[in-house]
Formats: sequence, structure tokens, C-alpha cells
Amino acid sequence: MSVTVGRGGRRLREELAMKDMTGPRSRDLVRRARPQVIPASGCGRRTGVQPGATATLAFALAVVLVIVLTPLAAKAAVRTRFLDHPVGYKQHGRATPYLGGCAVMLAFLVPALLLGGLGDRFLALGLGAVALWIVGTLDDKFNLSPYLRMAVEALAATGLWVADLGWTVFDTELLNLALTIVWVVGVVNAFNLMDNLDGAAATVTAAVAIGIGAFALAHEDAQLAGIAAALAGACIGFLRYNLARPARIFLGDGGSMPVGFIAAGAAIAAARAGDLDLGLAALPCAAMIVGLVIL
Repeated sequence: MSVTVGRGGRRLREELAMKDMTGPRSRDLVRRARPQVIPASGCGRRTGVQPGATATLAFALAVVLVIVLTPLAAKAAVRTRFLDHPVGYKQHGRATPYLGGCAVMLAFLVPALLLGGLGDRFLALGLGAVALWIVGTLDDKFNLSPYLRMAVEALAATGLWVADLGWTVFDTELLNLALTIVWVVGVVNAFNLMDNLDGAAATVTAAVAIGIGAFALAHEDAQLAGIAAALAGACIGFLRYNLARPARIFLGDGGSMPVGFIAAGAAIAAARAGDLDLGLAALPCAAMIVGLVIL
């Protein structure tokens, strides 16, 4: 593509009309009046990285980070005696390190912040996940009250609603807030229960995140796709250690609670991006309930 720009204008044309067209002066004026062609090198060029490439990069970065960080987290847990001992309903054969959630969350946060807009539009999602990461890790160590954990989950859900990341299916905001809290608390605790089986929480989270990421890409939501891809990559990479026989490290409440929260918030964002009604939006919740029954 090119842009044509004329030079000389009316003054030169009038001057040419007054001169002998065969003389050297007229030929010089013709050259001056001749249009110049300026290449439009920037016209039509696409800038920026495509959403699919960004999501792929976020996924790959999360996988690499969690593979590197998980052994370090396991060593730190052993040194600090942050272990899950086989007592009561816990039937694993030996004391197993916690802090898998730390590796997963760090592996998620880096690409999500760099490539997924977690520090921008989804800031409340990131802050809530960090809060539940801290509370869950403390619960792994000190066995906190379930009421305290649920209170923090409800506060994190309220943060989503305040940031306009909650459900908007009702005309009354109070009902939307209530639905957001019930949804988040229910999903977080569902993921927490799934963590009783090695690999269950990470596998389900990865599957949910992949679905949300594909949905986000279909609706051209690059930020949500990047967040979902980072979550999927962190969980898939973690399975290398969590599904070993015996498991080399556990996700723990410090991992299952924040990843459940991220999945819950991302599902809301995906439903809103696709303008789904309440019935369709409830399908992920129904799938989780069926999964719990199977488990």
C-alpha cells in the first residue's frame, strides 16, 4: 500500500503555463511538480501479541516454574517440619511435605501478573487468592477454625463483587452479592475436599482452567485466557510430583483453597463474557457436585 503526495501545487502549474514547455526551465519545473510516492510501511500492520500466543506462553511459563519450585518447596517443608502425618483418615504411608500450594501459587502468579492482567482488571481475584493462600497455609500448620476459613472465603467473594467481578444475574445487587458468596464458598470447599485424593484437586482445576481459557479465547478475552492458562499450567506441572508413588508433596489447604477461588472467580468472568444465564452458569457447579459424588 502507498500514499501519493503531490508537490508543487497550483503555483507551479501557473508558472508552467507561462513558460515555453520545451525549455530546460520547464522540464525542471515538471520534475518538481511530479508526485512523490511515499511508502506506507506502517499501514495495516498488526501490533502486539495474539491472545492465543499469550495464553500459550503463560501456560508454558507456569509449567516450568512449578517444576522448578516444587522440589524447593518440598525441601523447605522437610527442613521446617511442615509435614502431613498419616493419622486418622489420612492413609498415606509416611509423613509427606506440605507447601505444594506455595509452589503452585508462585508459578501461577508470575505469568498471571505478566501476561494475564491479574494486576489490572482481575486485581481483586489475585488479592483474594493470596489471602486464601495465606489462610490455607496457616490452616495446614495450625488447624484453624472452619468458621474462620469460611469467613475469609466470604470476604474474598465480597471483594470480587465490589470489584464488579461477581455474579450479575439478578436485578437486586444484594442477591448478586449473596449468590457470589455462596458460589465462591461452595466451590472453594469443593476443591478443598477433592484434595483428599492425590492429584484430584490439581487435575480438576486444570480441566476447569483449560475450559475457561478456551471459552475466553473464543470471546477474545485475552486477560482471562492468560489467567486460566497460567492456572492450568501450574496445576499440570504440579501433578508430576503429586501423582508420584508415593506422593512427594501435597497441595494442602494452602493450594486447594486459592486455586478453587481462582477457578470460581474465573468461571464467573467467563459466564459474564459469554452473557450466560443462571441456568448455563450453574453447569460448572453441577459438574463439581457430580465429581464430588464420584470421588
